[in-house]
Amino acid sequence: MTGTKPGKNNMLPETYGLVICGGNSIRMGTDKSMLIYHQKPQRYHVYEMLQPFCEKNFISCKEEQANTITAGYNILTDYSAYNNIGPMAALLTAFTRFPQKNILFIGCDYPFLTTTCLQQFSTYCAAENAAVGFYNEKEGLYEPLLAWYPYQSFDKLKQMHEAKQFSLQHFLRDNKAVKYFPADKNSMVSIDTHESFIKASKLINSG
Repeated sequence: MTGTKPGKNNMLPETYGLVICGGNSIRMGTDKSMLIYHQKPQRYHVYEMLQPFCEKNFISCKEEQANTITAGYNILTDYSAYNNIGPMAALLTAFTRFPQKNILFIGCDYPFLTTTCLQQFSTYCAAENAAVGFYNEKEGLYEPLLAWYPYQSFDKLKQMHEAKQFSLQHFLRDNKAVKYFPADKNSMVSIDTHESFIKASKLINSG
């Protein structure tokens, strides 16, 4: 697919960025959004990486995390109506708060994601009223936390929530989201354990 390229400074029209860091990080044993790969905690690194692409950015987190966010970064905490449903809670909260905005939805646990990769991805967004997701061809799966969701997604997501269906993977698949195949497959590598964090840190800092 050939998408419409964003305008000046790569800005995606009517799009807010959402950095997802509300997970429990059980396997890691610590808050993954506070891990440092690029001279600052990952949640701030991703936030700043999204700035050229979005009108405004937010760090999406749980209520108990909000007071740990450094001043100067916008915060969006999950609405209580969407508690305990995983990443969908962050997306539904964003659409509820900003119903006419598209959402660039990026997890904080992809340390190999680069501005160049996001720029390539952005050319696929906003070309039509369809979600766009990074796609892992080997696994045959979307990466729901590396995706752009147009505001038209809100109604279908609300229907899924009412039906107690909370999988963003299923949403992307069932709604035939555009598949983005990144040139750098490492951009989709999610770091979930301390061992993988050490390995990724060495790779990134040796480059």
